[in-house]
Amino acid sequence: MPNQWSGVTIDCVDPVRMSTFWGHLLGIEPSYEHGNDPAWATLGSREGPTPRLTFQRVPEAKATKVRIHLDVEVADIDEGCRHVEDLGGRWSGTRHDYDEGVVLVMFDPEGHEFCLVQYFETPSTTI
Repeated sequence: MPNQWSGVTIDCVDPVRMSTFWGHLLGIEPSYEHGNDPAWATLGSREGPTPRLTFQRVPEAKATKVRIHLDVEVADIDEGCRHVEDLGGRWSGTRHDYDEGVVLVMFDPEGHEFCLVQYFETPSTTI
């Protein structure tokens, strides 16, 4: 069997709060793979169409910038930012404009960085 990406685990103080935020943002249902254990919450499943997103309780809050983050593609960057804020996240104030699109650096409710990305349409190439 070839190697396969099965998911991402995020350390956090409140797994339920975090899974609720990310579940609403990404439209992924909880899987309850860990039963009712309050130290874990998972979105998606091993059998699902996308990798799982699991939240693991740790005693300490996030202290520094994470070295890996998720990119979330949105159709409209301003609407996407409002959606994140409505769910309890916030914009960092950092915006990057590239030829291929716009990136906003965001924070989830516990301060983990992630990016909202709106890609511009690329012109179709005819041969």
